[in-house]
Amino acid sequence: MANTVTTPWDPADHLRTDEDMAAYLEAALEEGDSTLVAAALGDIARAKGMTQVAREAGLGRESLYKALSPAGNPEFATILKVVAALGLQLHATPAAAKGVV
Repeated sequence: MANTVTTPWDPADHLRTDEDMAAYLEAALEEGDSTLVAAALGDIARAKGMTQVAREAGLGRESLYKALSPAGNPEFATILKVVAALGLQLHATPAAAKGVV
């Protein structure tokens, strides 16, 4: 029986364009899970270059890694700084009414 070789999958390796990054963040926001949103921002930041993003956000690189880690709990101000440094925007739209088809 042949051994199967696997490699870890990293979303950051597949976020090549601004459109890819915006769609990825949008999908995370739609899930409504703050941990997932922070993780998505971390993936996008790694794809763009964590050092550059930290500099543009006015944060230390290590602080940014920590804030966007699975154990991190970034303040909303930090999220807004990171989103701006990534060249993205957050938007609000009305939620679909519950129970309406």
